[in-house]
Amino acid sequence: MTTLWQASQQLLAGQISPETLTQDALRAIAAESGEGKRVFTKVYSDAARQQAAQAGARWQQQQPRSAIDGLPVSIKDLFDVAGEVTTAGSRLLSNASVATANASLVDRLQQAGAAIVGKTNMSEFAFTGLGVNPHYGTPANPWQRAQQRIPGGSSSGAAVAVSDGMCLAAVGTDTGGSVRIPAALCGLTGFKPSASRIDQRGTLPLAASLDSIGVIAHDVRSCWLLDSVIAAQPLELDERNLSEAHFVIPQTRVLVGLDEHVSAAWLHALNVLRAQGVKITELPLQELAELDTINARGGITAWEAWQWHQHYAQSQPEAYDPQVLTRIQRGSLLNEGDAAELYQLRANWKQRVEQAVAPFDGILMPTVPLIAPTLAELEDPARYMQVNLLMLRNTSVINMLDGCSISLPCHQPGAAPVGLMLSSTHGNDAALLSWAAAIETTLKRSS
Repeated sequence: MTTLWQASQQLLAGQISPETLTQDALRAIAAESGEGKRVFTKVYSDAARQQAAQAGARWQQQQPRSAIDGLPVSIKDLFDVAGEVTTAGSRLLSNASVATANASLVDRLQQAGAAIVGKTNMSEFAFTGLGVNPHYGTPANPWQRAQQRIPGGSSSGAAVAVSDGMCLAAVGTDTGGSVRIPAALCGLTGFKPSASRIDQRGTLPLAASLDSIGVIAHDVRSCWLLDSVIAAQPLELDERNLSEAHFVIPQTRVLVGLDEHVSAAWLHALNVLRAQGVKITELPLQELAELDTINARGGITAWEAWQWHQHYAQSQPEAYDPQVLTRIQRGSLLNEGDAAELYQLRANWKQRVEQAVAPFDGILMPTVPLIAPTLAELEDPARYMQVNLLMLRNTSVINMLDGCSISLPCHQPGAAPVGLMLSSTHGNDAALLSWAAAIETTLKRSS
């Protein structure tokens, strides 16, 4: 396994070519026995090869456009590419108008010379945390693949593309956990930055007030590297000593119902951190209990999704995944007064939570309370809805907070993938990634 960061260092040292790395990724996508057909809704084989070849020449001349010039990356199927229809994991938009311009982040990737290998599959319109897609198929989780476990969503294809070597890193979105959930379930690292850091022009929205663009890769430094390309202001990482860290663990809501695999990995990770001198404070943070009430009728996500979808949902309801349509339709039960109240409740809640966690270097939680269930288990609609709510429960806290967050693998080798989530308030992205890099190093030593 070569990480994006390692590949960039190998290119710098002249030890490998972007053509080789991109060809390897395209070969993995095309493999008949692989998940490529379910991972990608569109593959840019010729364009990626051409970009890698051009980048190879630039590296030979020691004039690369960026540290990821020619490296294979993927983009989620809700970013506009000029001349193409943006389908967002749905059949509904197959005949929609083509995009007249690239999404901002696509322009930034192209300017950096990245070899974009394709658009990745996702939960339809990004509206579940499971990654199930009845239109294009559901990519199987790399762990115990024969059992057909879910990849997590909504950036499902993004995670499996990285895990299966179809790209070195992937760009996704995160409205309630959509890069961190699949990263956790697939044993990867997923970073959700503060939403305002990355321009979202040309990105099909789910809920603009909560949407953010994030990345999935094999490690913290690779996430940082890709983020530094797509964000207007690159982050500066620094060395952190964990013996100086003071993290907080909320005691309300986020630790309830952990399955045995998650619980064991979570407790082990905490023991490892404490052994390094990390100070950990348990805080009631009872404000988290208020989220069930705030979101009882679908919340901001349902309201804002309905504003975008109501025409399609009323005229072509049969074109939707029924599970997604049900969630969208909840927004129809809200009115302008309800929405105004939701925004005020969120602002008040956010202010109180920010104040409560201000003394700490970060918030620690399990990313999700369950390991990846099988697709068969979710054929029961009631179980589907139950698991979806559980998957989104912890991660969505940070979207409501408008914060930044990263999920790190914390399971033992060979065990079911489990994520440890470190989060902070808005604008603390550089410190968050710096602490995450220190935690990652410590966890890897303990495995």
